[in-house]
Amino acid sequence: MAGPVGGSVAPATSPGASSPAASAAASVAASASPRAAIADAAFVPVTSFRTGETATSAAEVIGIASGSSQFVSLVLVKADAASELAALGIGADALGNHLVTVASADALMTTLAKQRTWLGFLRADQVGPSVRALAWGRASLFGEARVASLADWPLHAQLPVAADSIAYDPANAWTLAAAGDLGLDRGASLAIQQHGNDPDYLYDGGTAKITGHCKNCSQFGWDLPYVERLGRGGAVRALIKGADFAIANMEEVAVKNWTFHRHGTVFTGNPAYLAGVRDAGFDWVSMANNHVGDFGAAGVLQSMGYLTQYGLLHGGAGANTTAAHKPSIVTVHGVVLALLSYDTIAPIYNATATKAGSARMTRAWLQRDIKAARAAGAQVVIVWPHWGVEYTAAPTQTQQTLAHDAIDAGADLVIGNHPHWAQAMEVYRGHPIWYALGNFTFDQNWSEPTMEGISLEFTFSGSRLVQVWLHPHIVLDWAQPNLMDPAGSGKVVLNQIFKASKNLPW
Repeated sequence: MAGPVGGSVAPATSPGASSPAASAAASVAASASPRAAIADAAFVPVTSFRTGETATSAAEVIGIASGSSQFVSLVLVKADAASELAALGIGADALGNHLVTVASADALMTTLAKQRTWLGFLRADQVGPSVRALAWGRASLFGEARVASLADWPLHAQLPVAADSIAYDPANAWTLAAAGDLGLDRGASLAIQQHGNDPDYLYDGGTAKITGHCKNCSQFGWDLPYVERLGRGGAVRALIKGADFAIANMEEVAVKNWTFHRHGTVFTGNPAYLAGVRDAGFDWVSMANNHVGDFGAAGVLQSMGYLTQYGLLHGGAGANTTAAHKPSIVTVHGVVLALLSYDTIAPIYNATATKAGSARMTRAWLQRDIKAARAAGAQVVIVWPHWGVEYTAAPTQTQQTLAHDAIDAGADLVIGNHPHWAQAMEVYRGHPIWYALGNFTFDQNWSEPTMEGISLEFTFSGSRLVQVWLHPHIVLDWAQPNLMDPAGSGKVVLNQIFKASKNLPW
């Protein structure tokens, strides 16, 4: 994972007199590369990873000094500051004590991790996922909606570029979308039935906002949100379909003799509903969960067959132990990607030498499976566990241990599910962990935390992860996710994640 998430630092410098901003930055520094040469380079606005903001502008940068901006200080790499300010058309004198300089890109990213109301700028090749890259006006250099080429990006300056720097080009980048729990039965089926038996309905959500709360309105005594739809129908589908590869957890099996369950926790889905999953843009789903055996071992095999029939790759289950642990290997934008999924919740459904079922998650299996994935040529390995305690935001010690085991064994990312709440995030040895994403098209509308979740939008440059954006959503009509503004109503679920992550490094 590019960029620091902690570590020792040394003093920074400010062009102005002593100020609270300069004092706060006094613990930051690093060293510039002696091999740097001046070259035309794209540079990008960045801020704290935990911000809900998605864009900024020259007016906001100018407004820092007058207090009219959402940001209170501007932090720049010292060697880049003069050229970047000239390109922005902003003088250092105008910013005064609100301008802070640090010695390196790493120091700048460390600063922003601690100062969530500061804005910075970095060369495009220096940006890592420990900061949030912002759009400049309507133009973005990362994500699915990025500009087509560096020539289309508006911010360029003559900057020192090290000979060993790894270039970033939006034309060569690729994106991965990850979502939480998908449903086929119960509320998901009911929503489909009530909307023309069209499985696409679940993925037709747009945007929404929370307008208030109804006190103790849930059958379990929870406060429930009042929600207003804001339009932009299809925004959720655009997020998933716009990615070069999209993955999720298939919480329920699809079987021939399926039965609609209005209540309860045993699920069997209509295979025809898999057309909605496919049409939404999902490419791969995990079958390793505590419901994979709800129709017995035969249901596991039937569900695998139907997923294949509908063009959906899948992993984490198989006809026997060997098959269940086999990595899914795909090539995305020239990069070999391996996906491994596991269930820790229902060991009774784990595959055996003679019985179909799910993959079991242990340190030994992680070491064996990740080694096999690397031997098969995988450049990026994603581990997808089903784990944790339902309706909690903090990971258990077992989750943390297994996540660390996965990364120690060579995994690049860990993305979990099962709690039906969005859970904490962590970075371990430079690799990110999401303990749970929450519900996506799953029908738990009896509490706000079960109605809300996040989807992830990754940007890769080759096999290097350069950005991760969190997209909060709220599930309406039993099972239809609708996106929320991360700086507005989406703050509820994002703050739930960040609070649970308080003692974990990011």
